Amino acid sequence: MAHNTPLRALPLQQRRNVQRSVLTERQLKEHGVPAGLIADRSRNGGPWQQLLPKVYLLHPGPPTNEQRLQAALLYAGHSSSRVPAQRPAMVTGLAALALHRLSSVPPVGELEVIDVLVPHQRRLRDAGQVRILRSQTLPNPDEIMGLACAPIPRALADAAAVLDDIDLVRDLLVEAVRSGRCVPSAVLRELDAAGLLARPTIAEAMDAAVAAGRAVAEDHVYELVRAGRLPDPLWNVSLYRPDGTFLAAVDAYWPDQGVTLEIDVRAPGFGDEDWHEESRRREHLEGLGLCVLYVTPEKLRDAPELQAAVVHTALRISADRPPAALVVALPR
Repeated sequence: MAHNTPLRALPLQQRRNVQRSVLTERQLKEHGVPAGLIADRSRNGGPWQQLLPKVYLLHPGPPTNEQRLQAALLYAGHSSSRVPAQRPAMVTGLAALALHRLSSVPPVGELEVIDVLVPHQRRLRDAGQVRILRSQTLPNPDEIMGLACAPIPRALADAAAVLDDIDLVRDLLVEAVRSGRCVPSAVLRELDAAGLLARPTIAEAMDAAVAAGRAVAEDHVYELVRAGRLPDPLWNVSLYRPDGTFLAAVDAYWPDQGVTLEIDVRAPGFGDEDWHEESRRREHLEGLGLCVLYVTPEKLRDAPELQAAVVHTALRISADRPPAALVVALPR
């Protein structure tokens, strides 16, 4: 092959443009480019650039943000063996959150580090701006602009694990939940799996995200009642026995039908004792003849019509139940 063989002569046209311009040494060799020509063209002042070990940009000038991310994935996915990795490498942390378009994250071009998540058995070092994060459990990646990207909950956990700026961590968690991009329980699972909830600052940041998630879920319940043409309940009330004994705080209460509804949002630290207390409280309310409904933010977001049907059914069949005990509802 001549020194000046143009790249377009190689059989690369089937690839996306960004993938044609960022290739590994192995990919180049598979397309007939010998090692000597790769080294020659990627010397200083040459038409190609080596962005990372064995990863090349096939034009002069700075790489685009997408090319930087593609190079990071190619580097992390590279193996000296011809056996492919069991699970793909994926962008995570702040870079992934930038791909997911969270406004609290600086643009990719302003990030000093691109975090890439790989299987724990991969033997790979950090290189350039790429920081390798290993894990025994990798999520199924999302695809954004053709790039493998960690889902938002996992990207949040990976970012929180390495960030020193707790205000940024809080902003990221709250924005992700408030925007409806993910629900608090999914973030809690990832933070807990990473052991991050043991850090008081992370737990406090998650508390703020849970509060934001509850506000979003409450909006969904209001819309559920309106769109489902359900009778208006008493909103956000505390229930008491006539003698003043506190029973429960509920998000919605239909006194004529004896139906209560609560949004099931778990805060950090919700443990076995809390489960027992919640079960005891529910049994007590049901023992008084009340119908107790629980809805999660996930179900409110993903299946609002089904949740409206559940509430409608509970209200409709209330006449078939024995009358509930007298309960006093007061604003909370």
